[in-house]
Amino acid sequence: MKKNVYILEDRAILFISGVDSKDFLQSLISNDINKVTEESSCFASLLTPQGKFLFEFIIVKHKSGYFIDCEKSQCKEIFKQLNLYKIRSKIEILNLSNEFVVACFDYETYLSIEGAKDILGFTFKYREDPIILDPRNKKLGARLIINLEKLYLSLKKLDLNSDKIDNYYSKSHKLGIVPKDLNKLQNNLFGIECNYEELNGIDFKKGCYVGQENTARIKLKNKLSKRLLPLEIIEGNISEGEKIYIKDTEIGKVLIDGKYSFALIKFLDKKFDKEFVCKSENGIFRIFIPEWLQSKLN
Repeated sequence: MKKNVYILEDRAILFISGVDSKDFLQSLISNDINKVTEESSCFASLLTPQGKFLFEFIIVKHKSGYFIDCEKSQCKEIFKQLNLYKIRSKIEILNLSNEFVVACFDYETYLSIEGAKDILGFTFKYREDPIILDPRNKKLGARLIINLEKLYLSLKKLDLNSDKIDNYYSKSHKLGIVPKDLNKLQNNLFGIECNYEELNGIDFKKGCYVGQENTARIKLKNKLSKRLLPLEIIEGNISEGEKIYIKDTEIGKVLIDGKYSFALIKFLDKKFDKEFVCKSENGIFRIFIPEWLQSKLN
């Protein structure tokens, strides 16, 4: 019986190479680039100087440089932003989205491939192409970054059958990890409010990076009072920017609407109770707490 694979056509691949590429990324991203090796990849974000969310991506070592696996809707902006920071750095930034594609398959399938290890972010080569156990959460499965011309032969050899991308979106949403529409989060919340600490996207021990000061301050002074949480619609619909209420108390705001909706929720508010049904102007829904976050919110 063939196993399912999702061709993530909404993902893009940038490639950063050059003698300064490692130092260049280290000065910008929220995670530690030293974690990224031939056998380890990482999840990271690029923030504003104030620590607000701009972009997120997975970084994978490739030959003499790094793949940046990002949402396609953010790709051009990321490319532009990296070039703004480039200045005199000896690096080259290429958009390889027309050449490479990202395919995703489940955790059990990943473990069945020779060479796989049960370590978040673990990376190994399959016919010269990297397979990565998602560094955020292993229930998201693994990703294969591969040249488009080789894709279908590799999928055939791995006995993988293409499935609808919406099924991957649904899985990610149920896990409480944003699958798409990341542009709707830009400048609307702090990176740390995106749960990046729990998703292995922030390293508090590394040196300076863009947005580091506010990110560290929120962490050290226990000022994290809001979090990005998924919504389960019960009735009606919700729109981006709508306020969310529990009874008559405003508890948050919708940032991503639609089928895979997320809101910034004041989880420390005394009125917040995850068992309560919430409402907005046009909808009724529940806020659900991902398993990997429950201990932090109890």
